[in-house]
Amino acid sequence: MKVVILAGGMGTRISEESDQKPKPMIDIGGKPILWHIMKHYSGFGFNEFIICLGYKGYLIKEYFANYFLHQSDVTFDLGTNTTTIHSSVSESWKVTLIDTGINTMTGGRVKRVQPYIGNNTFMLTYGDGVSDVDIKRLLTLHEASKADLTMTAIQPEGRFGSLEINAQNIITRFAEKPKGDGAWINGGFMVCEPKIFDYLDSDSTIFEREPLENLAKDGTITAYRHEGFWECMDTLRDKTHLELLWSQGKASWKTWQ
Repeated sequence: MKVVILAGGMGTRISEESDQKPKPMIDIGGKPILWHIMKHYSGFGFNEFIICLGYKGYLIKEYFANYFLHQSDVTFDLGTNTTTIHSSVSESWKVTLIDTGINTMTGGRVKRVQPYIGNNTFMLTYGDGVSDVDIKRLLTLHEASKADLTMTAIQPEGRFGSLEINAQNIITRFAEKPKGDGAWINGGFMVCEPKIFDYLDSDSTIFEREPLENLAKDGTITAYRHEGFWECMDTLRDKTHLELLWSQGKASWKTWQ
């Protein structure tokens, strides 16, 4: 089954990094967050990827064009202009990189890769979110539901800690980063049937608006409730937090061996 990753946005809220590279190529622990997402899927046996490119997409192409070489021990014989690969730790990934336009919205990007998916079930996620979601359980739920789309639903932590204050204005307890308001939100990590292409129109289609809203109205979208780790790298603050988790060996999204 193919995994489609949306990697074409401009990442304006993390412009300190995205001025130089697309957001999915921003490093966490020395590897692009896109690599972390792909490693997660690969750990569950999904190794065929379609990446929707847009802003500075050529940098993602260059990364994968040189990936095998960078993961290998190599000898360059400059006299004979030959290259010998001695060993490689490169993953057995098949990666299709599709230019889906600079200004194309998320729904339009998915629509543009339809020819590479055909009439097959596929997975879909964003190129800036990491999680320890169990992909096999997600797929099992999707197959049992008979839905056209199954979405991983998450409850993000609140940004700030909260206080409990009694009637006498005495602070009785601190709670660090509680869950937000109890609402579930779209955490990506979706499984889709090709039927969803009927809900997509043009490059201006925003996947998270009319398509998802209409799927919900038609009763053909279901949720996989994930209560484990999930985080989106939306700002420099988020990147710093993920870097800290990785450096401390607390990267819960590292589900692969």
